[in-house]
Amino acid sequence: MTQPQQFESVLAGSATAVAHFEERKSPLARLQHLLHSNPAMVPLIVLVALILFFGVAAGERFFSASTLTLVLQQVAVVGILAAAQTLVVLTAGIDLAIGVIMVFSFVVMGNMVVSYDMPAGIALLAGLLLAAGLGFANGNLVARLKLPPFIVTLGTWNIIMAICLIYSQNETLRQADVVAQTPWLHVFAINFRVGPAVVTLGVVAMIALYVALWFMLNHTAFGRHIYAVGDDPDAAELAGISTKRVLIAVYTLAGVIAALAAWVSIGRNGSISPSTVVTDFNLQAITATVIGGISLFGGRGSILGVLFGTLIVGIMSMGLNMMGADPQWKVLLTGVLIIAAVAVDQWIRKVSG
Repeated sequence: MTQPQQFESVLAGSATAVAHFEERKSPLARLQHLLHSNPAMVPLIVLVALILFFGVAAGERFFSASTLTLVLQQVAVVGILAAAQTLVVLTAGIDLAIGVIMVFSFVVMGNMVVSYDMPAGIALLAGLLLAAGLGFANGNLVARLKLPPFIVTLGTWNIIMAICLIYSQNETLRQADVVAQTPWLHVFAINFRVGPAVVTLGVVAMIALYVALWFMLNHTAFGRHIYAVGDDPDAAELAGISTKRVLIAVYTLAGVIAALAAWVSIGRNGSISPSTVVTDFNLQAITATVIGGISLFGGRGSILGVLFGTLIVGIMSMGLNMMGADPQWKVLLTGVLIIAAVAVDQWIRKVSG
């Protein structure tokens, strides 16, 4: 009779090690993977390098508390707008109308108080609802009609700006007139001391907004849905995510944040003028977003990187002013940084390709 084969007894003494093939990566490849997993690192490195450069070039006064806090005060409005722009860009879109929504919002806030003698709370609510409504309209045009975000917001930029100028008759509301009615529209101009530094409530609002958005994007389902829609909308739909709802919510939230920027802008500028250079606000917000490492292709980037990108714009402007450089150098260097940021993003994206 044939004896059964004892496979287990034969395997008992066999080697249990699993073959492992380790791919050797060059230092450049390791750097590429590091930057891919930490998208805020590139703008942070650029920010530190700029601070060190201007610290040497402009002298010790550049490192003074008053200089650095002044930078924060100057970039507060742009930083808040950049945060709104970031949410849209993460969905692979862009909002060219975000600056004019801000302007229309603070024009309505000012007129409600000065011209219509409304309480500050009603004026703020009106500006907030207006900005949210305009963002909601943009979101529906993009999500439901499937129109390109660039074209939609370029069109609404012109429409909103025209309505704003017609409504306001291009008149500037003086700070004295606004303060005489209510000081609440200028509340973000209030400052306090932290040691030798002077910090305004507008700066506090900007930092608080970034902390809130960081938490939302990293620790909530809605934040993960924003990244998913920007990375691959078809895959997001298959995963059960309503891309239309996400897009509409993002554009609406961007409008709400623009209203906050309007409120902070009133405190920063004092007067309320519809002829504010909206294009400059738009470009600075987009610049801070791109330099901050947010991919224009959507689905990748860190909100903290945008804060660093905003500070880069402010540090560069302040440093060049202190050195007495021609203002056009700021424009030139900004263009270089934008192109470099997009090139680095393309290089980093090859890791996942």
